[in-house]
Amino acid sequence: MDSQDELARNWLTKAKHDLLAAKKLSSDKEIYGDIAIYHCQQSAEKAIKGFLILHNQDFPRTHDIRLLTQLAIKINPDFEIYQETSEVLTPYAIEFRYPSDVMDPTTEELRDALNMAEEFFNFVTSLIPS
Repeated sequence: MDSQDELARNWLTKAKHDLLAAKKLSSDKEIYGDIAIYHCQQSAEKAIKGFLILHNQDFPRTHDIRLLTQLAIKINPDFEIYQETSEVLTPYAIEFRYPSDVMDPTTEELRDALNMAEEFFNFVTSLIPS
């Protein structure tokens, strides 16, 4: 395995850990929705970065999954169906991380983010050769 493949797999490992953390933080007796939804965003961001690295696609330093999805579409047009997912998840990089009028996502927001992040992660990993 060359270093590019290893780096891509490391990004996917981190994406998986973020997804598992989000699930754990949202299923415990005490739910930490603000942190869980952040990890949903992080899982999607890291998964797509792993995909882009595997395909030697440069990308800027960003948390914007929308931009990363546009780059991925150039490699695999199937990413088109995840544009709405990227629109929903991107703001969670910062939305609940700092004190504001709204401190936590709703139960529905968190559930939707978890579902989207898991579906996105599974899609990206399905495109990675074993």
